[in-house]
This record gives sequence, structure tokens and C-alpha cells, in this order.
Amino acid sequence: MRTSMTQDVDHCRRRFFGAAAMTLVAAQFGTIEAAAAQSTPAGASPQPAANTSFAPLKQIEAGVLSVGYAETGPIDGPPVILLHGWPYDIYSYVDVAPALASAGHRVIIPYLRGYGATRFLSDAAVRNGQQSVVAVDIVALMDALRIETATIAGFDWGARTANIIAALWPRRCRALVSVSGYLIGNQAAGRLPLPPKAELQWWYQYYFATERGRDGYAKYRRDFARLIWQLASPKWDFDDATFERSAAAFDNPDHVAIVIHNYRWRLGLAEGEPKYDDLEKRLAEGPPITVPTITLEGDANGAPHPDASAYAKKFSGRYSHRVITGGIGHNLPQEAPQAFAQAVIDAAV
Repeated sequence: MRTSMTQDVDHCRRRFFGAAAMTLVAAQFGTIEAAAAQSTPAGASPQPAANTSFAPLKQIEAGVLSVGYAETGPIDGPPVILLHGWPYDIYSYVDVAPALASAGHRVIIPYLRGYGATRFLSDAAVRNGQQSVVAVDIVALMDALRIETATIAGFDWGARTANIIAALWPRRCRALVSVSGYLIGNQAAGRLPLPPKAELQWWYQYYFATERGRDGYAKYRRDFARLIWQLASPKWDFDDATFERSAAAFDNPDHVAIVIHNYRWRLGLAEGEPKYDDLEKRLAEGPPITVPTITLEGDANGAPHPDASAYAKKFSGRYSHRVITGGIGHNLPQEAPQAFAQAVIDAAV
């Protein structure tokens, strides 16, 4: 029998939904209210984007990838790694990064596999999007950059990746900031059916399960991403220039393969690589996270997400939860960069 925690993780794992489900989801989820919730820190209300670019990107070989990444801040500052989600990119942190750099942090913002300037070193490499492998990529990046430990923060795929590193390699994670909390999932939960109204929210996942869906995403990936942005952040009034800066990252030659594999793997419709089986087995047990953690949620997150009370006990170290008010949606670091940056600073203390 499915536990309430499994249901919450399962809901969180399947991220976006269609227009037909918007009214349902708004009524079902609304604003998160948790016992540990805090109001938005002073001065952290939504601000217009102050920055539109990073310094020239860097490239480094790490594991099976050549990783493209932005970097700012003092080289000897305490490291912070910021991880983006789907369908987003490093520009989710274009205003967070300089705020953290000004506070003395060395800030690394990598393109995940299948995005932007990140490329596989071998044409023969499996275009694998399962959850553990993305975390392995980031640990390999830390090794390549000779970063022993860092504060790791993210949302969407990036939050899940940060969760996994904190759970499996806690010595590498000084502190964690995670939008929507505990996002580690497993294939067994993904195979279990949800009630029809809940299944409706995940139309895109079933679309991706078909070859028509794969072809459609390849052909219309920009239209698809724009739709997801609008549904997941219904009060975020982003302009065309903001969208196009990120949409360029989806032109990566491996983007479609990675996205499709990620979502098919979650449903058990695609196999992962056997060499990661042990990691996935450990993740399937729902390991606790012991490092200092701050979880965040926007008050207008249009994507399904569990109530904060459902995952609070998964964090056994120093922990707090903050609800960021002011119409903040799914892409919290780009919509509320001051609040996100403050959470990183506070978590790393």
C-alpha cells in the first residue's frame, strides 16, 4: 500500500501539467502552509532582472562530460554550486550569482548534461537521464575543479540532484538549499498508478513515452518550454528576451535524448545503466539528509508539489522551511533571486 510520503514524492517527481489541469491544481495545492514556514525575508520580494549575462563561460572535462559552466566570485571563497532544472538553464541564476559573489562566495553554475555548452566526450556514451547519473556528473565536476565540499542549491532537476548528493555524499555537501523540498524518487513508485485527476497533471510525461512525443518535443521544444514556464509560474511576467536566453540551451544535440530518457526512466519505460544500480537502490530507500538544509517554496508555484510537512522529517540536520511570497512560481531563483541568495547564505553559516 502506498504511504503518504511515497505519494508526495511521486507527485513531486512528475513536475508539470497542462492547461486542462490548471484549475484543479490551483485548488488542490494552493499556497504551502507548514509549521516551519517563514514569510519572505525583508527585501526579498520579486525584483526585475538586473543582469542579462554571465562572464565568458568556462569548459572543463569531468567524468563522461565536457561541462560548460559560469563562474563568479573570489576563487578562494567558500564554493556554492547552483543547479538548474527542466526546461530551464543557468540563467535561472543570473541575478543570484552576483549576489552570492558579493557576499564572498565562489559560485559555479553548470549546464546539466543535455543543456547548453555541456557535451559528452564520447559519441558512444549512453544518453542517460536517470536521477543518479546527474548527481554523479556534479560530483565529477567538483573533483575536476578540486572542490572538496560546497553548498549545493537547486530547483526542479537541480534540487533533486542536490538532494542526491547531500544524501549519498554528505561530506561533499556543506549545506543544501532545495526548492520544493525532498525530491528523491524511484522507479517502483513511478510505476504505481495515481488517481485519474492526479494523472491528468502529467500529460507531458505520457506524451514523452511515445515516439510521437519524442518527435514533437524535438520539433517544438521552444514552444513546449514556453508553455511549461507559463503554467509553472503563472504570475511571472517574463519577456521574450529572458525566455530566449534560456531557450538557446535546448539546442544542445543531446537535449531531447536526455529529457526523453529522464521521463521514460521515471515510469520504468527505459532502463538505466547497470553501473548505477547500487546508487538507485540506495535512493529507492528514501535516505535521510543530514546536512544543514533550507527548503523553499513559492506561493504561486503552478507545478505540483508536496506540502512541506510531508518531507520535513527527511531532513535530520539543522533545517528550516521558507515560503516566498509575492506571486513566486516554480523558477524561484529567477523570480525571487534575493530570497534564494539569502537562503544560500543562511544555510552555509
